[in-house]
Amino acid sequence: MIQVTKKTVSGILAFVLLITSLMIQPLTIHAESTLDLNAESAILVDAGTGKVLYAKNADIALPPASMTKMMTEYLVLEAIDEEKIDWDTTTQISDYAYKISANVLFSGIGLTQNKDYAVRDLYNAMAVFSDNATTIALAELIAGSETEFVKMMNDKAEELGLSEYKFVNSSGLDNDSLGDDMPEGTDPNASNLLSARSAAQLAYHLVNDYPEALEISSQTEVEFDEHKVENLNWMLPHEATYLQSFHYEGMDGLKTGNTELAGFTFTGTAERDGTRLITVVMKTGSKEERFKETAKLLDYGFNNFASEELFPAGHQLEDEGTLPVAKGKENEVSVSISEGIAIPIQSEETELYSLEYNIDEEKLNDNNEIVAPIEKGEKLGTATLVYQGEATDHGYIFDQESVVVDVVSDEAVEKANWFMLTIGAIGDFFGNVFTTAVDWIKGLF
Repeated sequence: MIQVTKKTVSGILAFVLLITSLMIQPLTIHAESTLDLNAESAILVDAGTGKVLYAKNADIALPPASMTKMMTEYLVLEAIDEEKIDWDTTTQISDYAYKISANVLFSGIGLTQNKDYAVRDLYNAMAVFSDNATTIALAELIAGSETEFVKMMNDKAEELGLSEYKFVNSSGLDNDSLGDDMPEGTDPNASNLLSARSAAQLAYHLVNDYPEALEISSQTEVEFDEHKVENLNWMLPHEATYLQSFHYEGMDGLKTGNTELAGFTFTGTAERDGTRLITVVMKTGSKEERFKETAKLLDYGFNNFASEELFPAGHQLEDEGTLPVAKGKENEVSVSISEGIAIPIQSEETELYSLEYNIDEEKLNDNNEIVAPIEKGEKLGTATLVYQGEATDHGYIFDQESVVVDVVSDEAVEKANWFMLTIGAIGDFFGNVFTTAVDWIKGLF
């Protein structure tokens, strides 16, 4: 008969805990490998740092459908910021915009000609209900015509550093839907093109440059022409029972899209505990699927990453806390990084990051010394964050491989006076003579 003692029970419990930890740990560390997304392409980005946390075919240019309107939103907000228009500026509806509004295939909000519409109402209809005609009306207001507005869209895309893009109209409809009204100089069969990365880049600029965009995109419903219209973003807290199952805590934007060519697309953003994430899913199979896949991305980001300050401002590298100085009252100068480095990382990866100094060669003499005088806080070079782990590092949303901060002097070092420099030079001379003599004598024996 087997006797069960306290010691036996303790051993069994320890074994169970060990096995459990081994089973659970890979799910956290390798969560990305199990993130099976039903989307042609996708990306997940930290909105604060631009760090890419996940990517799937993120650089393939695809039709974005109404996610195109994020660029129209940006240009409208920029025009308001530059005081070219304001929220109360009014405009009337052109024949072109009216035709789009009256076409039931485009699910238009319904516009009336010979009536003044305020920018605020047109923007609400565009951002919340994804209306195409109000988008065209705003484009015509800002640029005079959609043709000129498309030029502005492409110029702004280049300025913002979008990686893959082609704008042919302001709304996101396919050009063949616009008929004779398509913008001049564009292909009749063309569609707007964005990659998941460039859509996220655009969203990154939109939410960081004009955070008021989120105040509008987070509205569950808005009133237009005395009618209420609901936001097409089902991840907001809608009252309809069916839509409540899609609600995602912290969601406040950003833009849905759908055409036959594009499938169902969505650029989303949510904030929890001070961390904002941006997601893009492209070419999903249904309205429901684009939100389900977005929830997967957000869960992955919020559950597996946390922002950590890896190196605080003033941090010094071990054994590299000082640099040698030439022609100074001091022989060395203390150096450190000018600002802290905080990025979202997976748990238990803190030790996998290090810093590498890159001292400016123009600051160094032939003996790799910093030549005095040196001012306090003077930039002497840079420090690059280096990741030494095995997991895939997706880098950053724009053209940078890592975080780079300045390396600065912690103190001032004055230039030595002429007398001390002369004494030093004499000392160096006789030191060299002595060394040469010793070497000569050694050579005799």
